[in-house]
Amino acid sequence: MSAQTTDAAVAHGAAHRPANGHGSGHGSTGSILKQPKAVWAVAFASVIAFMGIGLVDPILPAIAESLKATPTETEMLFTSYLLVTGLAMLGTSWVSSRIGAKKTLLIGLAIIVVFAAAAGLSQNVEEIIGFRAGWGLGNALFISTALATIVGAASGGTGSAIILYEAALGLGIAIGPLLGGLLGNLSWRGPFFGTAVLMAIGFIAILVLLRREPEGERPVPTRLSAPIRALRQPALAVLAGAALFYNIGFFVLLAYSPFPLGFDALGLGFTFFGWGVALAITSVFVAPLLTARMPRTRVLWIALPLLAAVLVAAGVSISSPAWLVVWIVVGGLVLGVLNTVLTECVMEATDLQRSVASSAYSAVRFLGGAVAPPAAAELARLISPEAPYYAAAGSVVIATLIVVLGHRALRRVDGAAEPALVEAEAIAVGDAA
Repeated sequence: MSAQTTDAAVAHGAAHRPANGHGSGHGSTGSILKQPKAVWAVAFASVIAFMGIGLVDPILPAIAESLKATPTETEMLFTSYLLVTGLAMLGTSWVSSRIGAKKTLLIGLAIIVVFAAAAGLSQNVEEIIGFRAGWGLGNALFISTALATIVGAASGGTGSAIILYEAALGLGIAIGPLLGGLLGNLSWRGPFFGTAVLMAIGFIAILVLLRREPEGERPVPTRLSAPIRALRQPALAVLAGAALFYNIGFFVLLAYSPFPLGFDALGLGFTFFGWGVALAITSVFVAPLLTARMPRTRVLWIALPLLAAVLVAAGVSISSPAWLVVWIVVGGLVLGVLNTVLTECVMEATDLQRSVASSAYSAVRFLGGAVAPPAAAELARLISPEAPYYAAAGSVVIATLIVVLGHRALRRVDGAAEPALVEAEAIAVGDAA
């Protein structure tokens, strides 16, 4: 089903959202496992897409050694990927609203297959950085459309769909480093070729199982400026700003940690497999329990400072690989809660089409992730190995302050009725988009 068509049905749906907030999205009837085949096809491809985020983690030191690159140059593999992903996110809703969700997903997957394979054939780090940028373009087309497609087509309500999406994210982030470690133990080129093959399988699954939009359900075209306009909404602006600084902490933990750990590709693969499993568990099981018992914003108030504390502990423990592994896995537990709750907040914060809201939020979020890896490497070089963790903790504290100070704009994600002026602005921006 078209994500845009599905979104049109809720374009002015504020009156239909749950009023008690705490469990909104999780009280839907039906099992999360009882989904249409199309949803499982998109979820499977999402797992593979998210594998791309952590895939290069275990092979960063190997790439640096094999291609005689500095840590900062090697971290640019994350930056080019995330920067292009973030910028391209601003145009994905424009594309998908014109050609439909299925074609957008397939184009995104095809681009990833081509550039992942090209990265595996690279002869120097500059080529890999460039091909990772192309990979990021495909990733942007796929990820933002996948979230809207799953939310639109899944049975059991928005909450169940988001949990399924976050489960795919967590599983992909967990498997990515493990696959990267196993294949990277043979050659640093292995993970890139492995991803190309898996993405080709995902392409076939979506081609076969995701039906075309039927007549009468064609996408309603959105403006190219829609995601930028969406960020004018106070709630989305607050969430995007918080995600920008939160993602710095996320990617310092993910992208910088392989260097102070000093493990080989296999050791790093298993370390970040544990991190990803922890993230997946709390995404699927813990986050819904917490949001069923307290407002979403309160969960953020608790989890964000906890992540900052974990990052500080990682900095203090940097000379002990065993303790650093512990804090990385504990960080995964906290990140799982934050990912799910922030995604729910974005989906529930406005009356905008979900793909537009997702594109706007994700663009800002990925830009934060793009800055973090090379900045962390430079801080380690210029100051000390633990400095990146302390800086990341400070960034997460800023994210906390944004959520706390912007709590009035986030009343709706907790189920509170919005002031008439805010509601009118939301509808006006939704119409403009």
